[in-house]
Amino acid sequence: MDSTTRIIATDDDGITQAAGILRAGGLVAFPTETVYGLGADARNGTAVAAIYEAKGRPSFNPLIVHVPDIEHARRYIAWSETTDRIAAAFWPGPLSIVAPLRDGHGLSSLVTAGLPTVAIRVPAHPVARALLAAFDGPVAAPSANPSGRISPTRPAHVRDGLSGRIDAIVDGGACPVGLESTILGVSDQQVTLLREGGISAERVEALLAASLHRHGENDTLNAPGQMGSHYAPGAAVRLNARKAANDEVMLGFGDVPGTLNLSQSGDLAEAAANLFEYLHRLDATGAPIAVAPIPETGLGRAINDRLRRAAAPRES
Repeated sequence: MDSTTRIIATDDDGITQAAGILRAGGLVAFPTETVYGLGADARNGTAVAAIYEAKGRPSFNPLIVHVPDIEHARRYIAWSETTDRIAAAFWPGPLSIVAPLRDGHGLSSLVTAGLPTVAIRVPAHPVARALLAAFDGPVAAPSANPSGRISPTRPAHVRDGLSGRIDAIVDGGACPVGLESTILGVSDQQVTLLREGGISAERVEALLAASLHRHGENDTLNAPGQMGSHYAPGAAVRLNARKAANDEVMLGFGDVPGTLNLSQSGDLAEAAANLFEYLHRLDATGAPIAVAPIPETGLGRAINDRLRRAAAPRES
């Protein structure tokens, strides 16, 4: 990898350049509707290892594979009627499916962290879709940030965290959703909510006309984003605060004011889109961060999940 990280435009020439870097085993950060992903050819073990190295990511934490469409997804996972219903309803979009690997899948074992399952999704962002179509293959892409730190929703976030450690950043501007994908585990027996995200659990339950099984805290890590300390600023984070202490900066929500307010109107979609950007800004002050209470409903559960992990004791 070149020690200089290139900034690539989203025009046809830029997409062609980015796809060429992926084919050559390089690392490319690109926008999705959720956050920026750090992409590598999911079939190339050396390239996937470079993701772990660039991020400082624990090797037991699996990666999400991004593909351009449902037909590509069928090449890598065992397909079922339930999988088909979920994919038809929510792809392309901010939802990942964890399912058993298909025989002859060809993915690097580093992608799955040695598990017999893989997380896969079809993103909706037009730049991501153009890149995946040009590459015409599976792209492993966790969030494009140092492991455990705040997820990137703008090119500047990627540059600040990974410049000189990756080959290129496709500059697609700000991510519209700003919160990672919902992750569902799909098996013959049940559908399990492994991580809250951009698609609410209620929407999935309405589709299936059934309640989702919830992943337990002591269950085995089998999907990305399940570590206790994750999405963490450098400073300490205090949750459910109504007012900042003298040495803190405040992340407000609704009628709880702050240095920055996730959504003065209490709109959870707006709050989700602002979450990581505002944490980046407040973390840059160097002060501990106090966070206003967020309702534990809909997207609020996903926001609170990220905040609890940001506030958890740091894991080595």
